[in-house]
Parts: sequence; C-alpha cells; structure tokens
Amino acid sequence: MTLNKARQIIVKPIVTEKSTLLREQHNKYTFDVVPHANKIEIAKAVEILFTVKVEKVSMINRKGKIKKLGRYQGRRPGFKRAICTLAEGEKIELFEGA
Repeated sequence: MTLNKARQIIVKPIVTEKSTLLREQHNKYTFDVVPHANKIEIAKAVEILFTVKVEKVSMINRKGKIKKLGRYQGRRPGFKRAICTLAEGEKIELFEGA
C-alpha cells in the first residue's frame, strides 16, 4: 500500500472525551475512515501513516439519522469509524499534543 492510498483510507482522527479515555486507558486510537475500507486496509494505512504496530481494529458503521423539515424528509450521511489498538509501548504523537 502506498502513502497516497493510506491517506485516502484514513479521513481524519477523532478527538472526543470517549476517544481520549480509550487512548489513555487502553492505547486505542479512533479514526474516521472511508465506508468501503476493511480492517486489513485500515491497519496497514495506520501503520504506514504513523509508523506504529497495530494489533487489532474494531469498526463502527453508523447510518445517518432521518431528519424532517415540514413535510420533507431527508437523511444525514452515515459514517464509519475505526478503533485501532496499538502494540504495547506504541503511541501516535499527533494525538498527544504539542
């Protein structure tokens, strides 16, 4: 996998209270990924982009909520998130801050 392909798979890192607790307590990092990516592609992309060893990848696939405005109905876009467990002693500097 090339660096370009890895950048296309990982959309953005997620920094929320829940993801921060996962990172601090369990060494798990959360990313938004493209909907068609699988666990193997995500693991390789994280390893290439951040030069770390990924042990496990868990995925969350959420459908968008239905929203109504008067008699019109639409749907927000869905998203896919990946929670990557890193090997013992590994960390990603991007999340740690400056």
